[in-house]
Amino acid sequence: MSPIFDCRDEAQLLSGMRQARQAIGRGELVVIPTDTVYGVAADAFDHQAVARLLAAKGRGRQSPPPVLVAGVATLRALVAEVPEPVERLVEQFWPGGLTIVLPAQPSLSWDLGETRGTVAVRMPAHRIALELLEETGPLAVSSANLTGMPAGITAEDSRDMLKDSVAVYLGDGPSKDGIPSTIIDATRLVRTAAADDETDAGPRVTVLREGAVSRSQLRGVLGDLLEPDPVAQPEPDGS
Repeated sequence: MSPIFDCRDEAQLLSGMRQARQAIGRGELVVIPTDTVYGVAADAFDHQAVARLLAAKGRGRQSPPPVLVAGVATLRALVAEVPEPVERLVEQFWPGGLTIVLPAQPSLSWDLGETRGTVAVRMPAHRIALELLEETGPLAVSSANLTGMPAGITAEDSRDMLKDSVAVYLGDGPSKDGIPSTIIDATRLVRTAAADDETDAGPRVTVLREGAVSRSQLRGVLGDLLEPDPVAQPEPDGS
C-alpha cells in the first residue's frame, strides 16, 4: 500500500517531500495537504499524469483540474492577462481559498482536459503545498477523493478512496475546516472586442462554487463587477 508520511514529524517530512518530488517527476500522483481540503496532485505539464489524476478520481476530460501555483509570478506565466480587478482579488485573498478562472496563455503546451482555453488557478495557504510547488512548478490538483464522495480531510481519508492510484500521501493532520475553495470565472474581465462594447457593461465575474471566500467578501473587492446574489426561493407550503 502507498505510504503516508506524517509531515508533522520532521524526519517524515523530509523523507515524504523527497519521495513526493520524485513521484511527480515520474508522472505519478501525490496527495498533499492544503489550506482547504486534501488534494491529489500531478505535474500540470505532463498530460499522461493529468489523465491519471482524472482516472483516479473517476472523472472525465470535461472536468479539468485546477492548477496550484507558488506565487503571483507563476499566475502571470500561465494566463493570457491578469486584469486589474483580479490583481485586487489576489492581493486580498492569496494565498488562500480562492480559485480564479482566466484565459490560459495560448503558448503553453499542456492538456488539462476540455478547458475551452481557460485555466483555474489558486495559490494555497499551506507551507507543505507551497514548498512542493516551489520545487516542482505548477501542479494540477483536485480534491483527494472519488467523484461523488466527500472531499478528503485527512491523508487517511484520501488513501481509503484513492488507494494505490497515488504513489505518496503527505499528511499534516485534519484539514482546518474542510471547506473547499471558492471558484470564480473572471474570463470576461480580459479585454476583448466584445468586452469593449457598450452592450457588455454588466457584471463580469461569476461565482461557479462558493466555498472558503464568501460572496460578500468578493463583493467588497469587486463591487458591481460581481454578479448579483442569487434570489432566495420561497419555501414550499408544508402539509
